[in-house]
Amino acid sequence: MAIRYQNILVAVDGSDEAQIALRKASELAKEYGSTLFITHIVDTRAFASVEYYDRTIAAEAEEYASAMLERYKKAALENSDVTNVKLITDYGSPKVKIAKEIATKHQIDLIVTGATGLNAVERFLIGSVSEYITRHAKCDVLIVRSEPADK
Repeated sequence: MAIRYQNILVAVDGSDEAQIALRKASELAKEYGSTLFITHIVDTRAFASVEYYDRTIAAEAEEYASAMLERYKKAALENSDVTNVKLITDYGSPKVKIAKEIATKHQIDLIVTGATGLNAVERFLIGSVSEYITRHAKCDVLIVRSEPADK
């Protein structure tokens, strides 16, 4: 029996690897006729103490996330002919939200994410988002790597 992914989730953060992950997730969604969920998690830990003094930080982060997700959605619809795209913005720890909450809530069959993203400090201190997702998600996970520079 062939595996068919009905709900594919791609996690994006604005990085080059997120673009590559989106392309791969879009191709798979088209191939399987899947719903493509595109998510961005606003890492509230990064600005929690600053927000106490300046409430506009949260609003700016939300506007940035919304605009970024709309760009990714447009790219998915135009470049791969995916027909069903849903956007998810959430707040908290990206790796926990993606692996445990969003994947469960939306009955995700496959999570697609880049091997690395924008947050090098988090990778160094507490491990990568993709590593955590791979270990804790209850569904399949596809880690997409960037192409070597010499290609």
